[in-house]
Amino acid sequence: MSVRGASAEAVAGLRDRLAGVPDPSTDLGRDLFGIAAVLRSEPALRRLATDVSTDSAAKAGLMRSLFDGKVDAVALDLVADAVSRRWTATRDLADAIELLGVIAVVRSGGVTSAQASRLADELFGIAQTINDNPELRTALSDPARSTSDKRGLLRTLLEGKVLPESLVLAEQALSGAYRTVNLALTEFQKVAASVRKESVAEVRVAQDLSDAERTRLQRALTQQYGREVHLNVVVDPSLLGGMRVEIGDDVIDGTVAGRIDEARRKLAG
Repeated sequence: MSVRGASAEAVAGLRDRLAGVPDPSTDLGRDLFGIAAVLRSEPALRRLATDVSTDSAAKAGLMRSLFDGKVDAVALDLVADAVSRRWTATRDLADAIELLGVIAVVRSGGVTSAQASRLADELFGIAQTINDNPELRTALSDPARSTSDKRGLLRTLLEGKVLPESLVLAEQALSGAYRTVNLALTEFQKVAASVRKESVAEVRVAQDLSDAERTRLQRALTQQYGREVHLNVVVDPSLLGGMRVEIGDDVIDGTVAGRIDEARRKLAG
């Protein structure tokens, strides 16, 4: 989630508050996703909830009256806190509530455990599966199909094969908050990495890396960037050889295809 100004401060404060919640659950995440969906579907409510001229206590009271008995008390406290803060844009409120939901789901699986690393790998794998399957990609992006139908399709494909947290996030990726399902999954993986204080590196290679090669690369990137790095390895035969690494805004292109392109540009110039 990319925000600036007042919204960035609000998001940071809400993340700190959620960090103080012991053992958040996937149910908390679902509650927050539901609140975000209501805010997105009701523009008038969203505008009122972010209106700086409206008393903060009144806005918090409105949220409590709307959602009391429908969501967990922790979710209710978080949304009451959220509407008392200042927001740069009205849409940022719903996006922030969804972000809190993603963090709650990620933390429910254990932040420092091997399970958390597995969740990140599964989100990446789901995105790759969708990207590599045109029929599935079309079905999940078809505006004529209901969100419930699309979630049922994902459950049929994934239930029992991935962590429950991965399935919850995959279903949330269908909410329409992002341009595509794959983009949502990519952002959710970044959130998962940030919760674990990691960075995500996309590594493109012509042939898959061995376990030893992955370990060496991960250690080298961790040392270079001063924090743990999670690898997303994509096999792309068109690269011919070598490796291309993208981490944040940095791109390291050591592929054969990249060198050929560079040589062509020099000759053309």
